[in-house]
Amino acid sequence: MSIEGQRCFYPGAVATPGQVLSMAEQYRQAAHALLLTGRRRQPLSRAPYRLVAIHSLELYLNALLLGTGYPMAKGRGLQHDFATRTELAIAAGLKLRRRTILHLMGLSETREYLITRYDPGLSAASQLNRLAATLEEVAEKAANLINAGKSAASVRNGWKADIRLRTLNG
Repeated sequence: MSIEGQRCFYPGAVATPGQVLSMAEQYRQAAHALLLTGRRRQPLSRAPYRLVAIHSLELYLNALLLGTGYPMAKGRGLQHDFATRTELAIAAGLKLRRRTILHLMGLSETREYLITRYDPGLSAASQLNRLAATLEEVAEKAANLINAGKSAASVRNGWKADIRLRTLNG
């Protein structure tokens, strides 16, 4: 509750799956740019890439879940739980390679999001190539599934509109 006794409005509470997908893509592009700024034998220089890549992954999974009707408020309640998000996404039809699933589950087990944000030693961080591969696979497959859902919905909505029009024109 806010001070005035009204419910707090969460940023993004009314975002569409397409908007969240667009945001995920922007973060993915930013991660690619940040990867180039990392320096050899200086893991800390790769922390910005890791953080943005992990956030992008989370957004892709959120967009997919939102597209299947999963409530945004429940998604926020998951915090940075990639294991649950991954299980829900798989149940929604996302087909990932076994290594990618294990990596996403590992992000939760090792609490990599928090490590990337707060541990200057990056004690349990994923291999960069594994993180990049996971990001690319999730990005491609989640976007395809979301866009396929949009197409199916537009076909259904167009079909319904056509039936209404025929009914009205008798």
